[in-house]
Amino acid sequence: MKVAKNKVKAIKKFVCFGGGNAVPKLLLESLKKYPVRITGVTSMVDNGGSAGQLREDFNVLPPGDIRRHILALSDAPQWKKDLWVFRFGHEVFDGGHKGHVFANAFIAGLENILKDYGKALDVMHEFMEVSKKHKALPATVEKTQIYAELENGETVKGEDEIDVPIKHDPKLKIKKVFLKPKAKAYPQVLKAIAEADAITIGPGDLYSSSIPCILMEGMADALCKTKAKKIFVVNAMTKLCETNDYSVMDFAKEVEKYMGCPLDYVIYNTEIPNKKRIEEYKKEEPSVIEMVKINPSINSGRAGKKFIGAKILTKEGAIVYDPEKLVKTIMSLI
Repeated sequence: MKVAKNKVKAIKKFVCFGGGNAVPKLLLESLKKYPVRITGVTSMVDNGGSAGQLREDFNVLPPGDIRRHILALSDAPQWKKDLWVFRFGHEVFDGGHKGHVFANAFIAGLENILKDYGKALDVMHEFMEVSKKHKALPATVEKTQIYAELENGETVKGEDEIDVPIKHDPKLKIKKVFLKPKAKAYPQVLKAIAEADAITIGPGDLYSSSIPCILMEGMADALCKTKAKKIFVVNAMTKLCETNDYSVMDFAKEVEKYMGCPLDYVIYNTEIPNKKRIEEYKKEEPSVIEMVKINPSINSGRAGKKFIGAKILTKEGAIVYDPEKLVKTIMSLI
């Protein structure tokens, strides 16, 4: 019996870099519906809120970002997912965060008791019933902090201070970011990069979420050697402190600077919402500034093949990407 070739779907291996809420919600949950194997990678430099407090109190790795990847890849019943995000306690942390998230405490407890982050990862995946096809991995298991050097020469410490400036002028642009102490990339992540068909970076905060994932020793080298298509998703809007006045090319150049090699594709939004919608969103998210500028030159010559413009916003409400539109755009390139 012959099987029609067009009905056979090849399994593609994806490695998706990014912390925060963006990558899990906008990419992993929808990408999981396709015939793919996903490795989600988080930076492990979070130091704010509940995750930051647990990190300080118990000298554990920050659990906040990896818990979001685990949840996005989970096939667990709804009660487990609800428990995973359940917040308890009345302690107030810097930035206004209140109480601990169950998953943060669970992950911190596992690391503290098992003394082996690899074993802790296995328990997390098993408890949240993540398919064996998928993995949520840390970019490193070494304790490190992210620092940013600003345009005036000042250096600021910590993901939370870069993300939501309290101690420095948010209008100052970031000159460079780096880790201190230096940290080696997690071996399983390097293996996943070598075997991948596609690698995505972003969307998410450029200097506190996306770029930190590729700062670990060995990561840039692995990204440059892989045969996988490297795809960067530019944010829809610029953000105070991190990307003031950035264009699509500015975003792409920064990622390439830290990777040390070119991206294959850069996906950016071409849709401009009406002023009322923009102003309403800015009230909800005071840190966002304006729509990312589109360079006129990206539609010509070689740039025209590399830079992929698409209408990928949701129809209404917050100015964020529609997960299905974004994933369809990515899949069309693979």
